Amino acid sequence: MKNELLHIGPLTVYGYGLMIALGVIAVYLTMEYRASKRGYRTEHVLPLFLWCLAGGFAGAKLAFLFTEWKYFVRDPGYYLMHFSDGFVVYGGIILGILTGFLYCMICGLNFLSWADLFLPSVALGQAFGRVGCFLAGCCYGKETDLPFGIVFHNSEFAPNNVRLYPTQLISAAFDAALFLVLITLAKHTKKDGTVAVSYLVLYSIGRFLIEFLRGDPERGTIGPLSTSQAISLAALIFITITAIISTALKKRA
Repeated sequence: MKNELLHIGPLTVYGYGLMIALGVIAVYLTMEYRASKRGYRTEHVLPLFLWCLAGGFAGAKLAFLFTEWKYFVRDPGYYLMHFSDGFVVYGGIILGILTGFLYCMICGLNFLSWADLFLPSVALGQAFGRVGCFLAGCCYGKETDLPFGIVFHNSEFAPNNVRLYPTQLISAAFDAALFLVLITLAKHTKKDGTVAVSYLVLYSIGRFLIEFLRGDPERGTIGPLSTSQAISLAALIFITITAIISTALKKRA
């Protein structure tokens, strides 16, 4: 639980930034490996990765500013000076998928097939990112008396010297397990879009539940739900309605 891992002269290596960097590398390497194994056109892996990466970071930042819009309007200079702080994962997922769709449309690629390729890697990247959250102390949990709680002592984000739910590590374990489930599923299904939809459904369910343990108010709320819970619920409703309509159209056909 130390964000400043080491100092190399004037350079400080931060745990959060290091984990994000390792996560990005892991996403690309697993995409490249699985693409070559599964017969994808590998010349599209790097461009698609870069498009989704740019869209993902932009979406995560925009979603953060949306949740903090009242404070951003009051002091936009503060957020510009601290631009590297504050990201919302769901914003990154949504805009990352949209930019991936745009790339596939421009290049004439089967988007659902490529989504099946890159979304499991996204889950793996998220696992690294959550370890970074743990080192930084952000995305922390509520207070708890349970023995597996964690105590921060020098965090700039989490309450210090208080036992909290280890929501960052719970999320990291969930994301890593989701990655394994998705790549296993990919080996046993040939229907395009199955892995991608499974990612959205399983991630939404897991995120919705973990949010009950979160204690950081910065993530915003929509009514009784956190912002991420509301998005999770909306995603599940959208997928369910889409599946029902798709099934009904197939039966008529």
